[in-house]
Amino acid sequence: MGLEELSRAELIELVLAQHARIQALEARVAEQDRRAAERDRRIEELTGELDKLRRVVSRNSGNSSSPASKDDELGRKPPEKAKRAKPSGRGPGKQKGGRGSALAWAEDAVVVNHRPVGRCDGCGVDLAEAVDDGVGKACQITDIPPVSATTVEHRMRRVVCGCGKIHTAAAPSGAGVANTRVYGSNLKAFCVYLLVRHALPVERAVELIGDLTGAAPSAGFVHGLLRRVSVGLAAYLQRVKTLITLAHVAHFDETPIRCGAKGVKQSVWVASTEFYTLYHLGGRGLTDFRSFGVGTGFTGVAVHDRYRVYLGDEHRSADRKAFGAGARHQVCAAHLIRDLQDAIESLPGAHWPTQAQRALRELIHQANLARDACLPAVPQPARDPLLKEFKHAVRVGLAEVPRVPDVREQPKFRALLEFLRDSEDTLTPFVFDTTIPPTNNRAESDLRPNKTQQKVSGRLRDPETTRHRLVIAGYLSTLRKNGIDILTALRDAITGTPWIPEPTPG
Repeated sequence: MGLEELSRAELIELVLAQHARIQALEARVAEQDRRAAERDRRIEELTGELDKLRRVVSRNSGNSSSPASKDDELGRKPPEKAKRAKPSGRGPGKQKGGRGSALAWAEDAVVVNHRPVGRCDGCGVDLAEAVDDGVGKACQITDIPPVSATTVEHRMRRVVCGCGKIHTAAAPSGAGVANTRVYGSNLKAFCVYLLVRHALPVERAVELIGDLTGAAPSAGFVHGLLRRVSVGLAAYLQRVKTLITLAHVAHFDETPIRCGAKGVKQSVWVASTEFYTLYHLGGRGLTDFRSFGVGTGFTGVAVHDRYRVYLGDEHRSADRKAFGAGARHQVCAAHLIRDLQDAIESLPGAHWPTQAQRALRELIHQANLARDACLPAVPQPARDPLLKEFKHAVRVGLAEVPRVPDVREQPKFRALLEFLRDSEDTLTPFVFDTTIPPTNNRAESDLRPNKTQQKVSGRLRDPETTRHRLVIAGYLSTLRKNGIDILTALRDAITGTPWIPEPTPG
């Protein structure tokens, strides 16, 4: 039946039905549009999360501050190995024709004479009756005697003077009250050495001491030694703070560490020089760094990474800066090279990060050559072309990576480029003064044992004990830098006479 055969009422009914159907279809289309928009939004969110995960997985020790120990984690791409211009052709181990080495003959060796025993295989006479004819051959064996803890009873004798007054001998150093048995300073020093220098947990240190010496100190006694030794290092600690504050160059760094009953994340700060090491436990803010006690009076060259606490703000008042007035900065070039490597991998079409990284590497090389030649600075003919190349790369990068308008925190590589442009005086001081190291490797090396401590022993339970441990760790590191026998100096600290450096080095 055609529309012309329908009545008016039927046509009205048909139009209403079609209108209702159209409305239903429009509602359905609107719902589909809403779902499509939701899917697009969700896809965008997941894409962003995927990009973040890819970025996290791509982080390694070659393009970020991630430690090398994480390079082997599942899914991570290890850093590319440094390319050599030519293969060296050298195999592992000692090279053919190389000079050998052996233990030198000791002139002060303990001599033990050995005579032949038994009977002569010629005539059958007992060799004990044979005439000595001198030394036929000799050899030396360097070894350690079996270690066993011994107990010595010290008896303080009394004497009576002619006048009738009684005198009693003084007790030796480290003795307890009368009629008590205590552990000596040698064993105590060994305990502290194992706990701090080798990061052994208390129970394992007790076990090792028992296996090696036969002594059986309790875990509580060994753990309590940390506080006792740390308290005795108060004078040493104050001297080292003063010496680092007065140093021409000092390195600063920090690393997160979990400490306390709930495993709260805190930071271990380090300040170090060629001769001294100092640690501090606290948060990550400026106040925590200032409580370190070495920054506010420091007016030398501070070597560190780009952490904002160190660099501060030029508009910040003097009482809100990390270092004293007149202090200069050397930003770690190794960190900058890793940041540029990140840009190389993330921006495959860009040439500026490769150029900047190449120029920075060559500046470091030239600084090392100048230092080895005892020159005060990199010669100008070698320095100026590289500085020009580096600055040109930064300008190109700024043109290729524009600012995002109305955004305070700029994208990573734009922020890096602006830092390289605006902080020129903190990037290359090592080129003009070869006494300034280009990297912060010294502080990072001094800081690394604290991460080892946490990996071996797990979370550090007590912040106060951790602070005691850090004081001793700084003491041991300083001893090693100055060539002082560690166990002897630890024993001296336990007996109340710690080694205190003279204000001469650095």
